Order: sequence, then structure tokens, then C-alpha cells
Amino acid sequence: MLGHSTSGIVAATLWLLIAFSVLSWTLIVMKGWLQFRLSRQNSAFLEAFWNTADLAAGERVARTSEGPLAQVGRTGFDTLRELGWNGTGRPQNSGDIQPVLERRLRADAQKAMRRLESGLMVLASVGSTAPFVGLFGTVWGIMHALQGISESGSAGLDVVAGPIGEALIATAVGIATAIPAVIAYNYGLRRVNLYGAELEAFADDFLHHVLKPDLGTR
Repeated sequence: MLGHSTSGIVAATLWLLIAFSVLSWTLIVMKGWLQFRLSRQNSAFLEAFWNTADLAAGERVARTSEGPLAQVGRTGFDTLRELGWNGTGRPQNSGDIQPVLERRLRADAQKAMRRLESGLMVLASVGSTAPFVGLFGTVWGIMHALQGISESGSAGLDVVAGPIGEALIATAVGIATAIPAVIAYNYGLRRVNLYGAELEAFADDFLHHVLKPDLGTR
């Protein structure tokens, strides 16, 4: 009876690890596609935005583009509109506009960062817990082997092969689940940090572009 229970526990452990693996790979594919798409959107927006002749043209580009940088740009132009900018020329009272605009741009950049970070903690959790879940299955497999030896009075291969095999499989699956999750988390975190730096840099450039006397091409 205990043997069946132990095998069931090891099987449940393996199914849990498989579920972790499916979840990890789903997130890896989704985040990889998202990062690829956002990189293209940001590159296209920056090229179009900084080649505009004035703020009005820049606003049109921001409102017709996609991606985090375009969203930051839209927030900037929305703020300018709220502060009285009429869509032409240079905003008046730039000294009063600067602190409000800077605060809004920073807040929107942080919001975009939080969206980009979503899912990374799941990968981190899988990467840190999967080896221990596999180890749990390993321990139960070894206990199963010891029980078999105790009941049969023999340590023959036919007695221990099955339980030891279960233990080794649990260990291998745990490691195989953790490695891609850890690699994807580290890579994803690096990409998020790069996106964060890009968002901050664009917020600064946008602020200076709006408030500088010459509003020609950057």
C-alpha cells in the first residue's frame, strides 16, 4: 500500500514539474515575442519622431504610433494640452510646465516598466523552486527503494531499479525545468533594465525638446 502511495507522490511531483515547465515555456515564448515587437515599435517611433519638423508633427507621430515610448510621448503631449499648449509653436511659461511635465513623464515610464516586468517573477519562482520539487520526488523515490529492500531483504537490481529510476527522473526533470526559467528570467530582467533606461532617456529628451528655444529637428 505504501509503495503505491509513494509512486503516486513521485508521479504527482513529476506532473507538477511538467506543469511548471509548460508555464515557463509559455511565458518565455510570450515575453520573447513581446520584447521583439516592442523593440521594433520603439525603433520605428524614435526614427519617425526625431525626424519631425515641429512639435505638432511630433504629436501626430506619437498619437499614431505604438509601443511604450509612443505612450510616453502621448502622455507628454496630453500634459502639454492640459497646461494650455494649443498645438503650435513653443509652450509658454515653460518654467511652470517643466516640473509637471517631468513628473508625468517619469510616472508613465515607471508604469511601462511595471508592465514589462510582469511574468518575470513567475520565471524566478519556477527557477528557484523546481530543483527542490525535484529533490522532493528524489527523496520519495529513495524511500521507496529502501522500503523495497526492507520488504524483500535484498538489494538486487530488480528491487531498487524502479524506485531509483523514479528518483533520478524527478531530479532530472526538476533541473531541466529550472534551467530555462533561470536563463529566461536573467535575460528578461536585463532587457527590462535596458527598456527602462531607454524610457528614462526618452523622457529626458522629450522634456528638453519641448522646452528648448529651437524646436527644429533634433
